[in-house]
Amino acid sequence: MKTIGLFYGSETGNTESVAAMVAAELGNQNVELHNISETDAETLASYDNLVIGTSTWGYGQLQGDWETFFPELDGLDLSGKTVALFGLGDQVNYADVFLDAMGSLYEKFKERGAMIIGHWPTTGYEFSGSTAVVDRDFVGLALDADNQDDLTPHRVTQWVSGISSQFQ
Repeated sequence: MKTIGLFYGSETGNTESVAAMVAAELGNQNVELHNISETDAETLASYDNLVIGTSTWGYGQLQGDWETFFPELDGLDLSGKTVALFGLGDQVNYADVFLDAMGSLYEKFKERGAMIIGHWPTTGYEFSGSTAVVDRDFVGLALDADNQDDLTPHRVTQWVSGISSQFQ
């Protein structure tokens, strides 16, 4: 398997912690972690296999570092890239925009030609709206560190088990 570039943005450390969990599950020797605030578009584009992690802030906004980086994605051709997404959100206090930032990144990566893997079922979540839901599934791993933190390790293990064979 080619090396996986795992790019994340994190304000409180929750997304960074999940990124480390995902890297460990994938086998740390196969993954290079990148804080999106400390990298550039060329580095992201240099990987054929990508894992993208974000949290949703405010009323459905991208995490701050992703918001800054987002326009740089417009110049990239991501055709032939395999991308898996994970997102963190609060399904209780922001039930109508749960994981919208992951939905925004999904749309951008898809628009740029990437093949998206790692859809995740909506079962077990209580929310009223999300741009991260396509065909009744989340577009990537859905996590809620505020209300379901105890489920995170198991969900990460299960999700990584499903995506790891899809990376080339």
